[in-house]
Amino acid sequence: MLPPLPPYIGRFAPSPTGPLHFGSLVAAVGSYLEARARRGLWLLRIEDVDAPRSVPGAADGIIATLARFGFEWDGDIVWQSRRLDAYRAAFEQLKLAGQVFPCACTRREMADSALARDGSRIYPGTCRNGLPPGRAPHAWRVRAEGIVVFDDRVQGRQEEDLARDVGDYVMLRGDGQFAYQLAVVIDDADAGVTDIVRGADLLGSTGRQIHLQQLLHLPTPGYAHLPVVVNAAGEKLSKQTLAAPIDMLQPPAALAAALEFLGQRPPAGLGKGSLAELWAWAIAHWALACVPRRGQATAPALLTPAHG
Repeated sequence: MLPPLPPYIGRFAPSPTGPLHFGSLVAAVGSYLEARARRGLWLLRIEDVDAPRSVPGAADGIIATLARFGFEWDGDIVWQSRRLDAYRAAFEQLKLAGQVFPCACTRREMADSALARDGSRIYPGTCRNGLPPGRAPHAWRVRAEGIVVFDDRVQGRQEEDLARDVGDYVMLRGDGQFAYQLAVVIDDADAGVTDIVRGADLLGSTGRQIHLQQLLHLPTPGYAHLPVVVNAAGEKLSKQTLAAPIDMLQPPAALAAALEFLGQRPPAGLGKGSLAELWAWAIAHWALACVPRRGQATAPALLTPAHG
């Protein structure tokens, strides 16, 4: 007799760098519906481990917006800023095993290095075998070795040669902040997350996260990376590209537009009615198999603030 499958546990993990925009809503909707359609749990985590980038009041605004749009999370909200001891313990485990090393390289010194697909610089290995004479460490990096292969439920089979495509990546920054990659891996493992549904802009981080899971002997969840919402110039929605906060939008209409973007087909007029009815339809009819790898054009009114 086969052992029972673990319960589905998903999560949404926004960073409090500003208000949620339509791209954030798409990611939240996809992760929420996959969890609810599979009768699983949906957790909410505020990823504020990068303290210098966190905007005062943004986290409270995100939580209020999610509630206004009808999202219901399970359990208490997790705050990364309150979990530094867990990250420190994992870092010490890596250090004890010789899997991290101190690095003296500055951003300026790496400015000519090749770019990884997520826009970061591929580390050339300068300090891998020891610090240059007279140099002090600016950060600690993981020794990136091996090939990571995984099957993404939306984007298909993925393969990444860590040494070639990423290089040794940062675990502890020079300012004492733990890296996003480490925090995410520890948080997901501690929460028992079984499946991660998020935007394809984070697809380039997945190889490093699976590598860390392997180094720390943690389970690897399933992954599904949703298409990214872009503006007319082809830029990912963000504060920098003037994406409109979704709290400026009507929840039923915005939710219906997010469903359309994700390849779902809510009945005409449902976006003008009850938010509860729309959620009920969405959970009952959700099909991850219908989500496209790349998104189609979205109404400009949902992407940029209104003027005038």
